[in-house]
Amino acid sequence: MANTVRNKPGIENATLIEDNKTLDNMMGMYEKNKNRINTIVLVVLVVIVGYFAYDKLYMGPRETKAANSIAFAQRYFEADSLQRALNGDGQHLGFLKVMKKYSGTKTANMCNYYAGVCYLQMGDAKNAIKYLENFDAHGSSLGYAANGALGDAYMETNNTSKAMSAYEKAAGNKNDDKLTPMYLMRLGLVCEKANKTEDAKKYYQRIKDEFPLSEQARDIDRYLGHLGEHD
Repeated sequence: MANTVRNKPGIENATLIEDNKTLDNMMGMYEKNKNRINTIVLVVLVVIVGYFAYDKLYMGPRETKAANSIAFAQRYFEADSLQRALNGDGQHLGFLKVMKKYSGTKTANMCNYYAGVCYLQMGDAKNAIKYLENFDAHGSSLGYAANGALGDAYMETNNTSKAMSAYEKAAGNKNDDKLTPMYLMRLGLVCEKANKTEDAKKYYQRIKDEFPLSEQARDIDRYLGHLGEHD
C-alpha cells in the first residue's frame, strides 16, 4: 500500500503545481480576451432571452387571437358557404384576411389548406393549387387530405404527372381505410389515362389486398378485369 500515488507527497505536490499552472494559464487567457468573451456571452444571453420573450409575449398571444379569428370562417366552410368562408361576412374575417393579418402563425398556415379546398370546390383550380402548395402539414394527418385535394386540382388543369405525385402522397397512410383506398383508386384512374397500365393494376391490386372492406374494393375486380387481370 505504501507505493500508491496517494501515499507519495512528491507526486501530489507536482499535480497541485500543474493544476495551478493550468488555472493561471486559463485566467491569463481570460484577462487577455475578456472583452471578446464577455461580448460573446452577452450576445448568447440576449438571443436566448429574446427568443423566449418573442415566443411567450408576442407569438403566444398572437396564436390565440388567430385561432379565435378563424372560428366563423370554419363555420361557413362547414356550411358550404365558401365565399363567406374565404372573404368573411363584413363582421368576421374570412380565411384570406386571417392568413394575412396573422401571417407566421399556425392558424395562418391552416388557412392555406382551407382556402385551397374552398377554391377547388368553387372550380378555381389555379388558386386551389397556389394555397394548397403553401400549406405545410408539419407531418400531421391533414397532409394526406391536402395532397389529395392538390391532386384533384392538378387533374382539373390536366397536369397528370403532378396529380399522380400528389395522389401518391395522399395514399401514404396505410392505416386510413377511407382516404387511402379512395386516392389509390384515383391513382389507378390517372395511370389509365396516362396509358400506364401496369401502374394502374398495381394500385387497384393494393385496394383489393389491403382494403378489402372499402367502398372502392366492391368493384375493383371489374377494374382489374378490363386491364386483363382475372382471378
